[in-house]
Amino acid sequence: MVKLVVRTLLFCLFWQFSHAQVSQECGNAIPICSNTPINGGTNGFGMDDFNGAASSGCLEQTLSGAIESNSAWYRFRTSASGQLGFNIGHNSNEDWDFALYQASDCNNLGEPIRCNFFDNSENKSFIGVGVDPTGDEDSVHYEDWLQVNAGEDYYLFINNFSNINSGFSIQFTGDIWITNPTDALDCSIINNLLGPPVAACENESVLLDATTSGATSYEWYSDTGNGFQLISGVNSSTYTPTNSAQYRVVVVTSMETIISDVQVGFTPAPVTETMADVVFCHEPDMIFDLGTKDSEALGSQDPANFVVSYHSSQTDANLGVNPLQKQYAKSPGQETIYVRTTSLANPDCYDASQNFILDAIETPELTFSEEAVICESIGYVEIGETMPNPSFTYTWSTGEQAPTIVVSEDGDYTLTVTNSSNGFSCEATGTVTVSMSTLPSITDVSIDIQDLRTNNTVTIITEADATNLEYRMDDGPYQSSNVFEGVPPGNHKVYLRDVYGCGEVEDDIVVVGFLTTFSPNGDVLNESWHIEGLSELNSAIVTIYDRYGKLIKQMTEFDAGWDGSLNGQPLPSTDYWFKLSYVDDNGNRVNAKYLQSHFSLVR
Repeated sequence: MVKLVVRTLLFCLFWQFSHAQVSQECGNAIPICSNTPINGGTNGFGMDDFNGAASSGCLEQTLSGAIESNSAWYRFRTSASGQLGFNIGHNSNEDWDFALYQASDCNNLGEPIRCNFFDNSENKSFIGVGVDPTGDEDSVHYEDWLQVNAGEDYYLFINNFSNINSGFSIQFTGDIWITNPTDALDCSIINNLLGPPVAACENESVLLDATTSGATSYEWYSDTGNGFQLISGVNSSTYTPTNSAQYRVVVVTSMETIISDVQVGFTPAPVTETMADVVFCHEPDMIFDLGTKDSEALGSQDPANFVVSYHSSQTDANLGVNPLQKQYAKSPGQETIYVRTTSLANPDCYDASQNFILDAIETPELTFSEEAVICESIGYVEIGETMPNPSFTYTWSTGEQAPTIVVSEDGDYTLTVTNSSNGFSCEATGTVTVSMSTLPSITDVSIDIQDLRTNNTVTIITEADATNLEYRMDDGPYQSSNVFEGVPPGNHKVYLRDVYGCGEVEDDIVVVGFLTTFSPNGDVLNESWHIEGLSELNSAIVTIYDRYGKLIKQMTEFDAGWDGSLNGQPLPSTDYWFKLSYVDDNGNRVNAKYLQSHFSLVR
């Protein structure tokens, strides 16, 4: 089975490996109560609890030929309701499986409610229910959380696929341990004088109490892996162990001899080193990696044995809840970060004594334009931040210290904006390129006449940089092109402005047509010279001159044209000049501009 598990990881992780009780038989399953870590190792199995079955849930037969190969059985009973899970820790090069049964009788287990039979080709160190404590939310070795009610009985079967293993640990997890930190699992199923296994931090004192009414003697033993050895000189009803071991007490009364065992495990207590404050320049959407502080918190402690988490309050750090994301989306300003260093072996061993200031100083954000233009008619322009932050300082390359300055020359002007806090500064720099813009003027107009219909083309010619100019004819819109097509004959007004709004000029043009050459030689072709389109103008008059300025001819729209003669005498072949005048909208007679004002007579 493959299940994707996405949950909140609680800091209830796994216990260091040591020897403990292991039962190969379901009928002798080891009872578990409270949230005490369990450690075990397996070596073979006794009777086949699955009665020769080929499978149970996801479990299949192992190398032994049966479902069981190296088995361990545990049982527990819930005494509260909530979310429950567990981590089974083991060496990453070993292959472990498990099945969880909700049952109160080994003879009626039914199908498992949680089961995992995946091989460990990924070299994971945990299998279980809930979420992998290493943070791998997609681990195929984890099954969905249990939602339990009080009074439910469960059997947990743990199996090693091969005959080579170095043991395992069990640590319970889930929200149930927040609501019921000491009694989530019912301890009434354990009948033990010394009580359930004890998990302690190395700086804690543990008292084993075997006080029994009518006792005549007490003997204490410890087993650190080589069998139980008598603890010399200890004969009272209580004992304070200082080392991890399996402890046994033998109590003799007048009626019976009582033997009781208990596992005691001490976990190294972490120490969070002094943390240095952090100051950095903050930019929009910036992420601060809190993980960079892990090594500082751990110092010389092995990061494989401890986990560092960061919290927004001392209460959360003490409880180990609501950890901040390591990739922390920090907003500008100061914030106190509380640090918790937790033992992976025993989550009750932690240190939350340290904190540090995380000070994100806002880096100024520049909003001014990087280009500005000085209009010739004005002579200056204001540049810089028009909406400054009063907490920032502003320094220009000119030496001026103000958010904005007024300049009257073109060039590059650089502004440095600085935000300082507690001796730390964050800067942003921007450059404004200032250029001069002179009022444009029309130097010429090219008119391409196409028999005076509406497809005539007019081109406006200027001396200024055409890329910074816009053009308009009559009441039409402004355009970036200086070419107008489809212009009808007659009088037109053209406009010219620069894109920076430094001014606008206008002028009148006349669109008419005339021959540049005519030949009154009797061949019927081009026998007279005239101007087409005069009827589109108001009271148009054409005046023709020779090269010496002598008046040759005056024509109106009603004249047929000039035949090349003066007083009935033909004039010689040469160039002649003309002027075209008309009455404008104000009633004034004006000369048409931008016309090619000469033509040739050829005989």
